[in-house]
Amino acid sequence: MRTIVDIPEAELAPLDALCQSLHISRAEGVRRAIRGFVVQSRSVEAGDAAFGLWAKGGDSVDYQNKLRDEW
Repeated sequence: MRTIVDIPEAELAPLDALCQSLHISRAEGVRRAIRGFVVQSRSVEAGDAAFGLWAKGGDSVDYQNKLRDEW
């Protein structure tokens, strides 16, 4: 998909410098940035899903002992 993106001048020069040092096009730099953003967002969502997991479970040692009692 093609899209038009407005990039502030203050961010454009560093972007161009980075892309030039990596020998990639500006478009590839933007694609990599988007890919990184998506991956980072997924890891944050996974962390949020686990946050507070033990809040209602009490002590983790008690939980382990309860599981071991099932053996």
